[in-house]
Amino acid sequence: MLPVLLLIVSRWLPVSMQLKTPVHVLPGLPVRLVPIAPEREGALTAKNRKRIMPDLLTEPSAPDPLYEANLYCNTPGVAERSMEGHAPHNFKLLSVQVMIRHGDRYPLYAIPKTKRPDIDCVLEPDRDPSHPNLADFISHMTKGSEAQMDGTLSSLPRYPSHSLCEMGELTQTGVVQHLYNGQILRENYLKKHKLLTKDWTAKQVYIESTGKSRTLQSGLALLYSFLPGFDWKKISVKHQWSSIFCSGHCDCPMRNHYLEEEQRRQYSYRIKNAQLEKTYIDMAKVVGVPTKQLRASNPIDSLLCHFCHNVTFPCTKNGCINIEHFKTIKAHQIEDERERHEKQLYYKYALLATYPLLNQTVSRMQRISEGKKAEAFALYSAHDVTLSPVLSAIGLTEARFPRFAARLVFELWQNTDKPQDHYVRILYNGEDLTFQTSFCREQERRSSRPLCPLSKFVNFVKREMFSALNSTSYYDACRQKMF
Repeated sequence: MLPVLLLIVSRWLPVSMQLKTPVHVLPGLPVRLVPIAPEREGALTAKNRKRIMPDLLTEPSAPDPLYEANLYCNTPGVAERSMEGHAPHNFKLLSVQVMIRHGDRYPLYAIPKTKRPDIDCVLEPDRDPSHPNLADFISHMTKGSEAQMDGTLSSLPRYPSHSLCEMGELTQTGVVQHLYNGQILRENYLKKHKLLTKDWTAKQVYIESTGKSRTLQSGLALLYSFLPGFDWKKISVKHQWSSIFCSGHCDCPMRNHYLEEEQRRQYSYRIKNAQLEKTYIDMAKVVGVPTKQLRASNPIDSLLCHFCHNVTFPCTKNGCINIEHFKTIKAHQIEDERERHEKQLYYKYALLATYPLLNQTVSRMQRISEGKKAEAFALYSAHDVTLSPVLSAIGLTEARFPRFAARLVFELWQNTDKPQDHYVRILYNGEDLTFQTSFCREQERRSSRPLCPLSKFVNFVKREMFSALNSTSYYDACRQKMF
């Protein structure tokens, strides 16, 4: 059977050729054509280009920057294999803890002297991408005054609504991504395993979010699709001021030391890349600013928004930023991630950065395994800088950098034949990566254990994380002498 090829017709075909140039396809080869929204009045048209990019279902043999960027965008509606909730018939699901990255957002940085991407953040159910629950979600969010939200969260809007997106604001795409996430979790955890009953109480659900509107709104979108029409009186959202969710355990000098060393490594690696430097020089000439200023504006953040939304890259009287510029910067990101794993500085930072959150995760599992009261469902709505160190700390070095609306799930299971035996499963974007973690590698399968024993996860968090830092406790590891 021929592999299915998906063609995304985007922004790199000259305007004069749109809908006039025939698309030639091999006989019998299915194709999906994604329509492009028409250019708005006043938009630059002199050097517009439309992108035609093959989106292969099979991963390229070598890292491809456009393929990786497309995965990062996480276009809603693409079929996804979800392994959440899968276990032998004699296993009972006891709890689920979910860490998410917020969905698609407007850029945090602007490219100097260029027009901002023309994207609105008004939710319109009849506009793609959409979701069957989107209209009901909007309606329900207008009734949320009875929810209990800590601190600054109570003053944040519960859904995006600006005709021109604000910097960092969640887009309709971002909302829809998490409506799909919530739907997946509902199918696998509520309908299949009855994790929560219809009369669930506030004590069974735990929600925590950073103080950004995009994380609060992402969490509410997932929660609404997970628990459609939920009672606002049962909802309590705790405010987490730290992006690494360290709560009251954030004082850690060595963590900051390793992060600073990692940032120096990144800078050194960047300036050694001659092709990358040439790209920044070319782009700086296009927008008419010093190279240093362009680099500081983090152009990849804005370019990814253009790419994900099929918006033409910025043009000026000096020319246009083009797809080759984008590919070079994205390729460097991929190479930098590879070196980051090799140098281990980020890994040491990750161990110290994520211990408070992982300790909270494993402690909740322990309480439940001992028959004590604890939340059956916990949701942490966070950022890429939250999920990325968690992936590194637990040894998932092959996992991709967190895409928009990425989800990392920790499941707790009980063997009903041996009720004293408890196990964990760890899934990333629906894929079971339990036996790729550093504490439960593939050899565990040899013992005929279908899942990873909870004791291994507990031992990792309570002991092994510190031994990797030549210490015996979080306090001591945070305060080692710097040689």
